[in-house]
Amino acid sequence: MSLSQAQKKAFRSIGHHLNPVVTVSENGVSEGVLAELDRALADHELIKVKLALAERDDRAAMLEELLAASGAERVQTIGKMALLYRKSPQANPKLSNIKRFENHHGRH
Repeated sequence: MSLSQAQKKAFRSIGHHLNPVVTVSENGVSEGVLAELDRALADHELIKVKLALAERDDRAAMLEELLAASGAERVQTIGKMALLYRKSPQANPKLSNIKRFENHHGRH
């Protein structure tokens, strides 16, 4: 599953207004973090993750581990924030950030 540039642009626009729902600290990727990441992706499809690590290389390695474990795709990474997307086959329109903001695209 590879996102087109147009999809990434639309998702970045939606993601700009989101708050991080999962935070990963120097304790690393635990079963609890993976369970919460999986639940958040299943509910919201598009989520923001905070990687609370000081070193850039550590953040990159942690993000790759999260992507591999969750099956999600990276939309964007800025500093300690990463925007992740994973399509949910039975997305709840009230929870899915994609469904809730599909007509938004950055315009108010």
